[in-house]
Amino acid sequence: MSELALLLEEYLATRRALGNRLVLPGRLLKRFVDFAVQDEIPFITTECALQWATEPRDVQPAQWANRLSMVRGFARYAHGVDPRHEVPPQGLLSRQYRRRAPYLYRDTEVAALIAAARALSGTTGLRPLTYTTMLGLLSVTGMRVSEVLNLDRDDVDLTGGVLSVRDSKFGKSRYLPVHASTTQALQRYARHRGRLCPHPLVPAFFLAERGTRITEWALRRTFAKLSKQVGLRTPSKSHGIGPRLHDLRHRFAVNTLLRWYRDEVDVERRIPRLATWLGHAHVSDTFWYLTATPELLHLAARRLDRRLPS
Repeated sequence: MSELALLLEEYLATRRALGNRLVLPGRLLKRFVDFAVQDEIPFITTECALQWATEPRDVQPAQWANRLSMVRGFARYAHGVDPRHEVPPQGLLSRQYRRRAPYLYRDTEVAALIAAARALSGTTGLRPLTYTTMLGLLSVTGMRVSEVLNLDRDDVDLTGGVLSVRDSKFGKSRYLPVHASTTQALQRYARHRGRLCPHPLVPAFFLAERGTRITEWALRRTFAKLSKQVGLRTPSKSHGIGPRLHDLRHRFAVNTLLRWYRDEVDVERRIPRLATWLGHAHVSDTFWYLTATPELLHLAARRLDRRLPS
């Protein structure tokens, strides 16, 4: 193991001992160290950090700035051990973020993705069941990808139809009551999972065929493959280009508003409910998900017309 890799282990251990989880930063910084070691760079330099931070070409500049910020934190620690490590100055890359327009899946497209997942190959038959059920759950609940993957068996009440989402983003936990049809789908999955994988290695609700937890990388890679199969992405596009799993969350938020407008309920009063359901720290975060579709604008305008005096 290189000295830089050892130094990174010390840095991550120190930060985690102070209560920082550093899941994604830990993975990315290991890639940075591999990048530096491959180029035979023994000490962190600003040039090396910039080259690595801007390596992905299909992302927004704000993501480059985030990657460089992770390296800066590590570089400050490394500089304290050996001043030959350079600390990249702040402001080298812009943090300005441009909102990527979400893709609002049609019902037929979600059905096509689930049908394609049902045809996935596997050695025991558990893989297609797992991905079919996960995609269905993401589409009808608007949960974050990480929240679905982190569900343990004890978090899924198959009798009462309630999901316990623990320590999610912002450290928030919440309970999600689901529709009876969703509960039945989860019961069906649990029954087949118990038969196909009777001795799992982890307490996860959704399992890989080896009895381990599904990783986010595996889910996103499989989703990209399924998207190409059903025509949502062209075969030439990389995994990061095209409709995203996260867009299912946008779809859920927009469809919820559409349903409320059609049901003639007070939408403004119910927005805090949607924010709570989605696990947002502030109601303002929820508005980020409310894309103005033609039907939504039409229903909102019609509601406004009825309120204005003639």
